[in-house]
Amino acid sequence: MSSSSQPALRLQKVERVYRTAAGDLPVLRGADLALYPGELVALVAPSGAGKSTLLHLAGLLERPDGGDVYIAGTAAGGLDDHARTALRRTEIGFVYQFHHLLPEFSALENCVIPQMIAGLSRQEASERARQLLAYLRIDQRAEHRPAELSGGEQQRVAIARAFANAPRLLLADEPTGNLDPKTSDRVFEAFATLVRETRLAGLVATHNLALAARMDRTVTLREGLIVPYEDG
Repeated sequence: MSSSSQPALRLQKVERVYRTAAGDLPVLRGADLALYPGELVALVAPSGAGKSTLLHLAGLLERPDGGDVYIAGTAAGGLDDHARTALRRTEIGFVYQFHHLLPEFSALENCVIPQMIAGLSRQEASERARQLLAYLRIDQRAEHRPAELSGGEQQRVAIARAFANAPRLLLADEPTGNLDPKTSDRVFEAFATLVRETRLAGLVATHNLALAARMDRTVTLREGLIVPYEDG
């Protein structure tokens, strides 16, 4: 990536400490990371190393105890809750291992609702939702509710929902972890293509090294720092 382009996500000397009955538990100790538009980065680390904490901080769901988190150049650490929520709503998309679709709404409606919350009209939101569902080859199931969809179909709807508000940053936690290998491959291919074509930055936490190898680079957490991943 060009060093002159502005990172979609930048973690600068980020620290996170959890206070427990047994004492302080440091998780991040000055972590640095920059993700650029169009870049897809894998985060591979053992359970308990701090992957979820890192994603929560990057997604503005938690505040750092030190350092700062920049979203498209905006320092978010000192923002109040309202400003953080507004930034998260417009600039960040989330894809989880479990799709978390609203069961009472159709696939289309699950993609329309976040856009309407962000201020789009129903017509504009529906048009974009249909385009995303078509791109992910799930448009023929647009009127079906989640219970009527397969696991792979549900996750493609969840990906479409994450892209619906045209975020600059996409955070994914084991996005294909519940899928069989063939379905996982198809879902990831669509996911990666969308990231690169829309020029957003993607950070994907995964235990799947084959999946990580298909991304632009892989990082891990070691002693509270973000470092390049070295297999073996």
